[in-house]
Amino acid sequence: MKRNKLLKHLHKCSCKLIREGGRHSWWLNPDRNLRSAVPRHTEISDQLANKICKDLGIEKVKK
Repeated sequence: MKRNKLLKHLHKCSCKLIREGGRHSWWLNPDRNLRSAVPRHTEISDQLANKICKDLGIEKVKK
């Protein structure tokens, strides 16, 4: 999956970008106070995208 698709899904689920790290972007779900790192690759595997959504407590990205 493309990174842009995942980021659009995170915004739609009201997650916020906390900061940019060295190789990852850190995202926060303010409703549940959960955080997760999103790598800055152009392609992110579906398994990793689902894990990021699970860590943030939001629904999985639909294909």
